[in-house]
Amino acid sequence: MKILAIDDNQKVLTQLTELLAPSCEVDLATNGLDAQEKMQSKKFDLLIVDHLMPLMNGVQLLKNLHQQGKEHYIPSIFMTTQGSCSVKELLEQRLCDYIIDKPLDEIKLLSLIQQLNKQNTVCHSL
Repeated sequence: MKILAIDDNQKVLTQLTELLAPSCEVDLATNGLDAQEKMQSKKFDLLIVDHLMPLMNGVQLLKNLHQQGKEHYIPSIFMTTQGSCSVKELLEQRLCDYIIDKPLDEIKLLSLIQQLNKQNTVCHSL
């Protein structure tokens, strides 16, 4: 499974890499613009997207991806420190598959990834 983790906090990127690298290929981006560049040259099975980042935040990134159409759909998990209930209002369309609060609950995150992996036939098993 190829995962693109997008967060401006290096500690979170390190945590995600350590958690996921044993079973997945993990690439990193520090903001939405960086992520879009990486997605132009490589295909990913899953995006893990932070909410608040400089240059292009997570909501903007997901809206841009959504506008590209269903053929460009990539499952995504949205991370936030703002509380998942308040973020649901920002994500008025179905822009992501799951919202998870930070600090990350690693067991919950792994469970969400496994659920998405089962739903997406493009993904390989963990």
